[in-house]
Amino acid sequence: MSEPIIQTTGLDFYFKEFKALDQINLNVPQGSIFGFLGPNGAGKTTTIRILLDLFHSKPGQVKIFGKDLLQNKVEILGKVGALIENPSIYKHLSGRQNLEVIRKMVNVPKSRIQEVLKIVRLVDNADKKAKNYSLGMCQRLGLASALLTDPDLLILDEPTNGLDPSGIIEMRELILELNREHGKTIFLSSHILSEIEKLATDVAIIDEGKILYQGKLDGLQQQGSGIELIIEVDEVKKAAQILRDLNYTISEENGRSIHVPIESKKEVAKINKSLVTGDLDIFQLKTSEQNLESIFLNITKKLDQ
Repeated sequence: MSEPIIQTTGLDFYFKEFKALDQINLNVPQGSIFGFLGPNGAGKTTTIRILLDLFHSKPGQVKIFGKDLLQNKVEILGKVGALIENPSIYKHLSGRQNLEVIRKMVNVPKSRIQEVLKIVRLVDNADKKAKNYSLGMCQRLGLASALLTDPDLLILDEPTNGLDPSGIIEMRELILELNREHGKTIFLSSHILSEIEKLATDVAIIDEGKILYQGKLDGLQQQGSGIELIIEVDEVKKAAQILRDLNYTISEENGRSIHVPIESKKEVAKINKSLVTGDLDIFQLKTSEQNLESIFLNITKKLDQ
C-alpha cells in the first residue's frame, strides 16, 4: 500500500479557550477524492488552514508527500493547489489577466494560462471582465489559479457552496476529470453530503472537532444500517417523540412522514406496534436504502427537528 499523501497525527487547535480540533488523525490515500464531511463549524476549515501552514497545531504533526510540513513547507506547498472559501479575484480585470497576476507570482510559463483555462472550461469567457462572471465562473477561475503550478494535490474548501444547480454540476464534473484524467489527489471539504456521495472514494466525518469515521465511502455505507424506514402517520410530531423515546435517530421529519435508520427489517414490527400502542394511525411503512445523509446523522446523533 502506498504512503498516504496527507497524514496528520494528533492535531489540536484552540481559539482562545475554545477547542476547535481534538486529536485529528487523517490518512488521505494518494489518487483519492477524499471527502471531508461535517456541519458548519465542525472544524473543516481550521484543519485545512493547518494543512496549508496558515494555522499551527500544538501538539500535532502534518506530513504531506511523506515529509514533515514545517520542515519542508516551501517544497511541499509548491506541489499543492488550494481553493479556500471564496477565491480572491480582481473584478476589474479579465479572467486571463487575473491568471497572469498569479502566474507571475508562481513563476510558471505563460502557456500554462491557456492550458488551465481549457481545463476549467473558461476559454470562451477568458477575456471578459471578472465582474461579469457568475459565481460558478468565479469558482472555476479560482480553481484555474490553483492549477497553474500543476499541483499533485488539490485542497478544496466547500467548492460548490452557493452555486446554482448547473454550477454544482460543472464543478462536480471538473473535480472528477481532474482526478481521473489529470491524476490529481483531491481533498474536498463539504457539508453537502449528497455531493460527496457522488464524488468521494474515501471520507472522514468530523463533528465538534473530532473525527467520527474515516475510511472508504462504501465502508461508511456498510457501517450504517443500509436501511431506512419511512413512516407515514397521522400525527408526525407525536410519532417522532415515541421513536426518540425508543432511542431511534430521526434522519428526516416533515409534515407527512418520518425517516428512521434501522439495523434490520425485524425492527419494523416493533416500531409499528409502539406507534399503534401510542394511539396513532399508520398509513404506510416502507423501507429504502439508507443514503449518506441518513448515515451521517445517525453517526453524529444529530436530530433533524
